[in-house]
Amino acid sequence: MIETERLVLREWRDDDWPRFFAVTNTPEVMRWLGGVLDDEGMAATRARVERCAATNGFCFWVVERKTDGEILGFCGIKRADAPGSSVTGAIEVGWRLRQDAWGQGYAREAATASLDAAFTTFGADEVVALTIIENTASWGLMERLGMRRGPELDYDDPRFEPPTRHHIVYTIDRQTWENRA
Repeated sequence: MIETERLVLREWRDDDWPRFFAVTNTPEVMRWLGGVLDDEGMAATRARVERCAATNGFCFWVVERKTDGEILGFCGIKRADAPGSSVTGAIEVGWRLRQDAWGQGYAREAATASLDAAFTTFGADEVVALTIIENTASWGLMERLGMRRGPELDYDDPRFEPPTRHHIVYTIDRQTWENRA
């Protein structure tokens, strides 16, 4: 479990999944993530996260607001494993927060804690983040975190149709993270 000023990032419990999907599987949240998931897509997402955690000892964690225990989404790290990825095996930071949590600094707070954990607890030398060029909010956060675009690492994920097929990659190394202002 990781605690920040306003958030708890923790492992998943069985009863988290219905609430997580209720607040994040919306057209707005899923706009750049391939669209709203059907029952099969939600089951596959849960299975991927649980398999990732079992295999690696970590995966995207539930983000819970301290004041009311409300699930805001997920954030954390995992091993990059997308089909066609140029960064397979790298530690990847990622987030998905419900729309009413946007613009309040929760994603940055959770991502900062996740990057700290990647470099200190999990021994990463470098961390990557993935998005698409149209998702300006996501790559804007990556830049505010000190990450830099690595266009030579961009790739196409065959699971998605344009415009969500072409993934752009941001990176940050341990030294840059430790020396940030």
